[in-house]
Amino acid sequence: MKKTLASVLLLLGLTLLLVGCTGTQEKDRTESMQEQKAVPVSKEPVKVYPLTGLPAGKDEINRRVLAVMVNNHALARPQSGLHKADIVYEALTEGRITRFLAIFQSQKPDVIGPVRSARPYFINLAQGYDAIYIAHGWSPQAKKMLTTGDTDYIQGLYHDGTWFQRASFRKAPHNSYIPYANAIKGAKAKGYALTEDVRPLSFMTKKAIKHLKGQAVNTATITYAKDNVVSYVYHAEDGLYYRHINGEQAKDRESKAPLTAANVFIVSADHSFYNNKDYRRVIDLDKGGKAYLLQHGKLQKLEWKNVNGRILPYKDGEEVPFIPGQTWVNIVEPSLEKNVSLTEGE
Repeated sequence: MKKTLASVLLLLGLTLLLVGCTGTQEKDRTESMQEQKAVPVSKEPVKVYPLTGLPAGKDEINRRVLAVMVNNHALARPQSGLHKADIVYEALTEGRITRFLAIFQSQKPDVIGPVRSARPYFINLAQGYDAIYIAHGWSPQAKKMLTTGDTDYIQGLYHDGTWFQRASFRKAPHNSYIPYANAIKGAKAKGYALTEDVRPLSFMTKKAIKHLKGQAVNTATITYAKDNVVSYVYHAEDGLYYRHINGEQAKDRESKAPLTAANVFIVSADHSFYNNKDYRRVIDLDKGGKAYLLQHGKLQKLEWKNVNGRILPYKDGEEVPFIPGQTWVNIVEPSLEKNVSLTEGE
């Protein structure tokens, strides 16, 4: 009887031990699964456009850059397509009239223009992006650069009325436009590559933007001429600077979309002329110099450098990144204080 009771107790003990082990194993298995669920699944990096730093989604980011000369004569305003440019450069040409070099990579405007003639310093800027350079007309110096150099280009003088179209609502030379589709058609016909791994610009993180330091500036105004006064006005609700011309907000001709910039980069460069008889300008875009960078309502006073053909902001020897979005670069004569007036923000 005692032997039987001992056997029962032994059996009961073994059963409890097995149950305990099984429970412990199940608990360990459950905890292990929970830990695996808690570990974040690695995601692929967000694909962004190289010249704006904005998310590209499923869109291609290796499109070849198009660089288009856009007219800024009073009779050419408002222009078409500038609201979709990744970067726009503005600089003086003849007299006190400025012209734009619009850099397109992330967006495809329906039409761009009015298209105007080429100048050497704009060609140099386009080369910094290995862009297909598009112009209608050229100076003797620009013609020599394009016809004897290695820049891919499309010239309106040779394709007027085909790839380039004349608008009926304006008079020449302010009425030449090129649809984006025609620019691509022309590039294909000339055998130019249409895809390329575009060297990206440097962009800030969201955290860096929140801690951005600088002088609070609401408005920056550049006076190129009495009838060519450019202002960038800050809108805190979207963190962008809105472009104005002669006191009026600049807009796209077709869509009426405002021209805005996440970055306004104003650089001071030496200006001269070829000689006393040639009124065309020479602008030194290699030397470097003083610059203002306006971002998110803040102004930084820094330097600009030409790095592999691109004008970039530098401070204390370090490159200053842009905020993701569109960038306007205004090239002015020395000095910044003389050519740019600032209105402080709150």
